[in-house]
Amino acid sequence: MQTNDQLFQVLNPRLAPTLELLRQMVAINSHTLNPEGVNRLGVVTAEAFAELGFRAEFIPSVKPEFGKHLVLTRPGTGSQKIGFISHLDTVYSAEEEQRNNFHWRVEGDRIYGPGTDDIKGGTVMMHLVLTALREFAPEVFNRTTWVLLLDASEEMECADFGRLCVERLQGAVAALVFEGGRENGKEYRFVASRKGRATLRIEVEGRGAHAGSEHPRGANAITQLAHTVQRVAALTNPARGLTFNVGTISGGTALNRVPHAAVARLEMRSFTPDAYQEGLAQLRALEKEIVVRSVEGGYPCAVRISIDHETPPWPRNEATDGLLKVFAAAGAELGFTVAREDRGGISDGNFICHVVPTLDGLGPKGDNSHCSERSADGSKDQEYLEPASFVPKAALCVKTLLRLLGGGE
Repeated sequence: MQTNDQLFQVLNPRLAPTLELLRQMVAINSHTLNPEGVNRLGVVTAEAFAELGFRAEFIPSVKPEFGKHLVLTRPGTGSQKIGFISHLDTVYSAEEEQRNNFHWRVEGDRIYGPGTDDIKGGTVMMHLVLTALREFAPEVFNRTTWVLLLDASEEMECADFGRLCVERLQGAVAALVFEGGRENGKEYRFVASRKGRATLRIEVEGRGAHAGSEHPRGANAITQLAHTVQRVAALTNPARGLTFNVGTISGGTALNRVPHAAVARLEMRSFTPDAYQEGLAQLRALEKEIVVRSVEGGYPCAVRISIDHETPPWPRNEATDGLLKVFAAAGAELGFTVAREDRGGISDGNFICHVVPTLDGLGPKGDNSHCSERSADGSKDQEYLEPASFVPKAALCVKTLLRLLGGGE
């Protein structure tokens, strides 16, 4: 059996080409609403994995404003299948990158740039892990079917990619999501649950009236909405892991008119399906809390709350816990410790965790994802990753894969 030292001897020389691949990816703006850039990154990614024997499929999103999802497949000689999940898009427009002078920059022990942490660093980690496994344990690599799925619109939550993952990963041993990782020394934290999210709309219909001569006839939709959003904010329950955030609000047309309509958009998040459904029920109950009526005639405002989009919770579950134990055993073999992390943010893992044992946070160590700003006083800093985190994390992934696939202790 090959030793840990031999594994690191395989991995260490591959760090430089891994970072060069990352540099090429970071140079491509792949904002979700830049489909040309997303597709160009998809081609670069497909070319990189073609060297490992992967065949590429480009699958159009159901939304024409987005780029194409990428599926990379390498059939194995055996019956086992492993899924790797990443995404192609970032949150930064080309204009934002230019405005904030945000680009590939090596500074001390960090590499700054759009997507370094979320998630281009995770994509090249996938490449490093598979390249090392092919050399370190070629028999395991060749008999396993590998399915790599890269979302074109993860940052804007287009649910068709989740359905694609479920379809392609049926019967897989594991689905590993390469979002940015967290570590502290030799302790590695993996994401074993994530909150679900509902985005909702509160629409209030009042009655318009002249604000001067006919004020008593009006039912002010903004005043009713102000009451409703305060009630929404009060529903947040930290003990239940249930949060509400009113993100936008608008209403009215002119100062001399009692507003006849007002709208707010909000999100709700929860770790568990029970709390999620409880939150939705509490929101719907607010439709009946009407506090604004016209003085003349008692005309009531009407409140309607509707769901725009839902991402299901990824609750704690036995399949993910079992996968985490395999990582912990592999970590112990390398002198690492493994801990679980529960994150409030969502990922593509939310859509697959009920079908396949799923674990997240397999990417390299980084921070400040979704931030392109930098201030002189250091209070704001741009997204970055730490290149020194690649090789140890990749070694942990290789060791875990060997255990999952019957090639390790």
